Amino acid sequence: MTYPATHIRRLLGWGRTVARHGALRLIEESPNTPAPVRRLCRIARFGTRQPRVPDYAGAFHAIGPAAIKLGQTLATRPDLVGEEAARNLLALQDSLPPVDVALIRREIETTFERPLEALYATFDPVPVGAASVAQVHRATTIDGRHVAVKVLRPGVREKFARDIDTYEWAAAHLEALGGEASRLRPRLIIANFKRWTVRELDLRREAASASELAELMHAFHGYRVPAIDWDRTNGRVMTLDWIDGIKISDNAALDAAGHDRKELAQRLVLAFLTQAISGGFFHADMHQGNLFVEPDGTIAAIDFGIMGRIDRRARQWLAEILYGLTTGNYRRVAEIHFEAQYVPSYHSVDEFATALRAVGEPMRGKPVSELSVGQMLDGLFAITRDFDMQTQPHLLLLQKTMVMVEGIATQLDPGINLWDTAAPFVRNWIRDELGPEAAIADRIRTDTETLLRIPDLIRRIEDRFPAKGGAPEAPPLPHVDLMWDSKRRGAPAWLGHVFAAAAGAATVAAGVTLGWWG
Repeated sequence: MTYPATHIRRLLGWGRTVARHGALRLIEESPNTPAPVRRLCRIARFGTRQPRVPDYAGAFHAIGPAAIKLGQTLATRPDLVGEEAARNLLALQDSLPPVDVALIRREIETTFERPLEALYATFDPVPVGAASVAQVHRATTIDGRHVAVKVLRPGVREKFARDIDTYEWAAAHLEALGGEASRLRPRLIIANFKRWTVRELDLRREAASASELAELMHAFHGYRVPAIDWDRTNGRVMTLDWIDGIKISDNAALDAAGHDRKELAQRLVLAFLTQAISGGFFHADMHQGNLFVEPDGTIAAIDFGIMGRIDRRARQWLAEILYGLTTGNYRRVAEIHFEAQYVPSYHSVDEFATALRAVGEPMRGKPVSELSVGQMLDGLFAITRDFDMQTQPHLLLLQKTMVMVEGIATQLDPGINLWDTAAPFVRNWIRDELGPEAAIADRIRTDTETLLRIPDLIRRIEDRFPAKGGAPEAPPLPHVDLMWDSKRRGAPAWLGHVFAAAAGAATVAAGVTLGWWG
């Protein structure tokens, strides 16, 4: 068990780091920041020399691997950090200085209990990439295949566990302050982040995700997932096919190779929609460093540590929301939000539809180059506050990935209209999945399965129609002793509030108050 003093020491250290980069200003100036937290921010930056221009990305990078991951997610929340900070965080690179190859060799040989030469005929000591969680080396297997070998950084699991333990503690105290912090549900956000991290730190899980995505996308022409070498893969090491291609962000090289960037942009958007809407399982780390274009024009993806899932009912809602926005059917979009219980029933559907129209109409019919994504998200997030919508952490990865895909597509083709690109796909999916024929076939299949499983009928109904609407049942949250619980600790009430404010300041700085549209 970690003592509260340890959590406070870590949080204050992170707070000082954020202050030295000038990044505490966004917390002090935010109207949603509680007064005690704002005062603690002033204390945290006391005596520091702050740059005139805040370096948000630098602050998160300096704190460490877990903060880098949170900072990348915070880049999708301009409502919390502002457009300037969000743009800065979008440039946050998940990279650190490489680990010495001797340590990497020891990690491989220890986990396989075999010498490196028994696994690989050649192994390049210079990594091709060094991220916060792992680094990648090029190698050749004994049977002559060119592969990439991904190896976890020694000690990274323990480092993440310590940081997340403090995130949980801080989030519990922040949420206990009530108000906006309670609506944003930081404890649930951290619980989801913890599950994502556990998956990313087990390379067997990443290999399984890559294999599953390859099966899902096998019929999609022009998109490839490298094959896994299961004989050379375990929890700390993953071996997969080497990708020879041009980074999708290198427009000059793509043009020189004769690739059609407009077609690539459209194909990337459709690949994402196929994964998210058709399959309900998508690559949730589709940034520019994880996508390559092979000589034949195929888009190849790498790094499957972060994956997202959406259940069938939520995918239906999502498809209808996207189609409603593209066609201007704001009334139907509003109805879906009420059906999913994203918006409390005491609000007016018509009023919510009007609010959506105010955000959606300026976007329709314009290329992305003429739109401000930050302003659009600001409008959507403002609606969530006005209509008391709680955050939907299960959709956080989807939101993050949509922003990434949009950014890459716009770089490839500044004139692309994402709405026009997405509309035919979404319309066809709705027709196939929600049309009369699909509805009849689905009903026959469902009724037959129900008749064959009469003892499970009640359970199946509850699973299919969950009581809490569109959001899945919240996972059990770890118990955290609040420091102002005087019955347990005998601490004076004022001391608890001071510690809560300190925890809140550092937690907001780490970016844990995140969610879907608010």
